Amino acid sequence: MSLSGKIETTANVATIIVAVLLSMFLVKAYFFPNVIARTQTTAIAPEVTKGKTVDGRALGVDWKKNRRTLVLAISTTCHFCTESAPFFRRLAEVTKDLKTVAVLPQPVPEAQQYLSKVGVHVDEVRQVPLNTVGVRATPTVLLVNDSGVVTDVWVGKLPPEQETQVLTALR
Repeated sequence: MSLSGKIETTANVATIIVAVLLSMFLVKAYFFPNVIARTQTTAIAPEVTKGKTVDGRALGVDWKKNRRTLVLAISTTCHFCTESAPFFRRLAEVTKDLKTVAVLPQPVPEAQQYLSKVGVHVDEVRQVPLNTVGVRATPTVLLVNDSGVVTDVWVGKLPPEQETQVLTALR
């Protein structure tokens, strides 16, 4: 086969492959539009700030059952969360009268294993996409009252003076 014949064959094969891929995409887009829409959109809540209400149903928490609830929004893949574990352990000691809920994007068994490994004890562990409750960074610590209103927010790995502020606010 001559060089021009090889080039022509290669061009024909490439054209067929592109046509098949394009056809598959168009069939998926026109006959299954909801599948594409669901994979490209997720509910993103407004950023959680002091004074905002947090949807207890999204977290699986009934705020009214508790006077105050401490929410730890963390991730097993966040090194700042792991570095903050000693502080979270101190929080658990101070928060005997508070309900503590750890919220992670990972499955509950994986989250429980992580919390156990870093020595952090909480009352409940929930799997929730953090952006659906307005958390933009991990770790985020929320203090929520019995109406679901955020009374305090602390974001990131806190310096010692801010850790003291948190402990004071919880007492």
